[in-house]
Amino acid sequence: MATSVEAQITGNVFQIEKSVGDAVAEGDVLIILESMKMEIPVESPCAGRVAEVRVEPGQNVEEGTVLAVIE
Repeated sequence: MATSVEAQITGNVFQIEKSVGDAVAEGDVLIILESMKMEIPVESPCAGRVAEVRVEPGQNVEEGTVLAVIE
């Protein structure tokens, strides 16, 4: 079962910490967003493997945008 990881805020993708195929534990930082000069880590909601990363560094995202998919 796949789990979508969504942006909780509007901002810019500052850094991508995990790549497709990487194993992750619940709470691992997947992506770091930047909003109003603050860095906000986006954590994995579950353990699994990164199936997709749907954003790139520098990309603007809106709240609710799917950033990655964990299987």
